[in-house]
Amino acid sequence: MRCVRLAVLLAAGAASAASAVAPAPAPAQDAPVTVTLRPAVDRPSTRFEGWGTALAWFANLSGGWPEAERTRLADLFYGKGGLGWTIARYNIGGGNAADTPAYLRAGGAVPGFWRKPAGATGRDWWRADDPTMWDWTQDANQRWWLGAIKARVEAPIFEAFSNSPPWFMTVSGRVSGADKATDDNLRPGFEAPFAAYLARVVDELQRRHGIAFRTLSPVNEPNTDYWFAANKQEGAHWSPARQAAMIDARDAALKARGLKTVVAAPDETNSHTFLTDWAGYPAATRARIGQLNVHSYGAIHQTGVRDVARSSGIRLWMSENDAPLAGDPENFDGMASPLAFAEHVVGDLKRLEPAAWVFWQAVEDLSARDGAAGSNWGLVKADQRSLAGGPHPLYVTRKYWAMAQFSRFIRPGYRLVPVDDMDTAGALSPGGDRLVMVHVNPAPMARRLVVPTGWRVQTVLTDATHDAACVAGVAAPPRSIVTLVLTRGPTPADVCGASSPR
Repeated sequence: MRCVRLAVLLAAGAASAASAVAPAPAPAQDAPVTVTLRPAVDRPSTRFEGWGTALAWFANLSGGWPEAERTRLADLFYGKGGLGWTIARYNIGGGNAADTPAYLRAGGAVPGFWRKPAGATGRDWWRADDPTMWDWTQDANQRWWLGAIKARVEAPIFEAFSNSPPWFMTVSGRVSGADKATDDNLRPGFEAPFAAYLARVVDELQRRHGIAFRTLSPVNEPNTDYWFAANKQEGAHWSPARQAAMIDARDAALKARGLKTVVAAPDETNSHTFLTDWAGYPAATRARIGQLNVHSYGAIHQTGVRDVARSSGIRLWMSENDAPLAGDPENFDGMASPLAFAEHVVGDLKRLEPAAWVFWQAVEDLSARDGAAGSNWGLVKADQRSLAGGPHPLYVTRKYWAMAQFSRFIRPGYRLVPVDDMDTAGALSPGGDRLVMVHVNPAPMARRLVVPTGWRVQTVLTDATHDAACVAGVAAPPRSIVTLVLTRGPTPADVCGASSPR
């Protein structure tokens, strides 16, 4: 990069010398476009609960990093000067057998809480009611994050979720899936033992960490062909019928322990597959679901999922997504992936109208290695393959600042409100005196934004040269993300006083 920049500077110097002889004409500027934003603040809409991330898999690594590094990460995501997240999804690991050769991706081998007795053979030795078969020293790194979040968030919302049963409850003997990707990997009849495993983990971690898991999600992206034995991450296929049986068993196991935790499901990969799963659930199973979870890897039929939630009266979360631009090479400062990501979030808020929006994993591995172009997954990049003792330089990408445009301003308790512009999402504060609109401008020309009269306006900008920075005016520069904070009444908006972590 230094050589390229030097070449650019030399070329610029040459151009300056030439311009002293014959000035070049100024490049033509695209004319600004006027966009009028009309929010429907008087329509009943979804009460928003907040933003967050799944802790898998980055927490399984970073929770064991040096204190300064992991503390900085926790501040970046959950600190008051950071993104201000309030939600975390804790991954209850299944865990492969101890003699299974390592093959899962960095951080993907989340340990289970079971202990195999000395001399035990086969796969039928485990007993949930035997205290010697539990190991509560496991998963210390991810559990560090539970305490870090609790210390930073006044009222955190924790969800537990599972990607796979423990290896001895699977058909293949591996937590990454069945030998065939479309086969269910839970052994027949093991719904109740697996449910008992998850319920006990929830109960124990709540007690040990002084937290509450509001929900427990037993399956993840279940009705897909993603999960197979040789895969590099935990996963399991579940047909809709097996999903229903697992939801029923999980509900019974939670109630048997007297827990307030309720079942979330189905955590399907996209909305159209969610609707297939939902259609396969009996009415009694649907009644046992306390929260609907859907991922947004695909935007087809999202309003169908919205209407399932409305009709059933069940809270809906968009519980997992990361949306870098496909084929965009790893670039900490570029705007291509941040724009794609922000546009995706706007679409989710408008079509799904979810009560929460949860990122996949906030920290991703450096991906431009060995000549590969890499990609822009994650909000922060770090070398996840280096030794736990570090150092681990942290690279805050511009996607992080795109996320800040939403999470710093659309806060828990706000109501999502429709805005007639397709590039704008809106939310209204509980008292109705603050209106937030996040606008994405992917175009090469500026947009003049016309907002409702009678409101004071402050503007926050992320583009190629601004990182969630307060700016003057009500406009969206070319290829930018703009948050408009409108207030009315005696107290003006003050969105620029908080410090921003770097």
